[in-house]
Amino acid sequence: MYSSTERPGRRAAPWTVPMLRDAKHDGRRLAMLTCYDAGFARVADAAGIDLLLVGDSLGMVVQGQDSTLPVTVADIEYHTRCVARGAAQPLLVADMPFQSDASPGRALDAATRFLQAGAGMVKIEGAGHKLDVIRHLVEREIPVCGHLGLTPQSVLRLGGYKVQGRDEAAARRLRDDAIAVAEAGAELLVLECVPTPVAEAITAELSIPTIGIGAGPHCDGQVLVLHDMLGLASGHRRPKFVKDFLGEGGSVQGAMEAFAAAVREGAFPDAGHSYA
Repeated sequence: MYSSTERPGRRAAPWTVPMLRDAKHDGRRLAMLTCYDAGFARVADAAGIDLLLVGDSLGMVVQGQDSTLPVTVADIEYHTRCVARGAAQPLLVADMPFQSDASPGRALDAATRFLQAGAGMVKIEGAGHKLDVIRHLVEREIPVCGHLGLTPQSVLRLGGYKVQGRDEAAARRLRDDAIAVAEAGAELLVLECVPTPVAEAITAELSIPTIGIGAGPHCDGQVLVLHDMLGLASGHRRPKFVKDFLGEGGSVQGAMEAFAAAVREGAFPDAGHSYA
């Protein structure tokens, strides 16, 4: 038995940015979930989740929006403060919402607010002009996580939520963008809805860890939206890469523990939750 202040299986120290490269070097897969409030953050902390993302996905699963585009800097800041109060061990990542990173100056203002709210890293979608933004933040001591492949903030240009990098030219662009994001100073890279062979090649080439979501089993870690992982209906089509862990876990904490174990053992995602 253990008291409510004692948690089994806790790491000796909270996750930090330098630990990410150590994990990749050691072959330890990273388990990441989105999170939006202190209650679920406490459960994730107890379950041994490595990273928590205050994602702009909150627009769809918390606010009931049709996309992530309406989410504001104030929304992310508020939810980051909530999650930071509940989580001690995971590294907390805050999403840069739509157009908050349109210029280096705007990005610095938003990212500063998120770090002051308790985040340890911010996530930026895309490459191109975002490379200047990444460099600007990193030079000012703000750790950055990149995000390539399906970038939900580009849903209007992409014409929907579609797998990216399927043909040879697109795969080459994705690889080049991944290298550029890492060279700009990002310490972590999310790959979303990318064919398994493409994500595997990128992961092998980069010195920074990759976190997959619909990107196959060979990434250095995996992330799911919390509500998807718990089988909660969001009002939107359930992607192929989603798995409901609540049934096998038996409780919210059990589901998180089952997800983390499946990621670390390489059991999730399997071929049924990946794109060829």
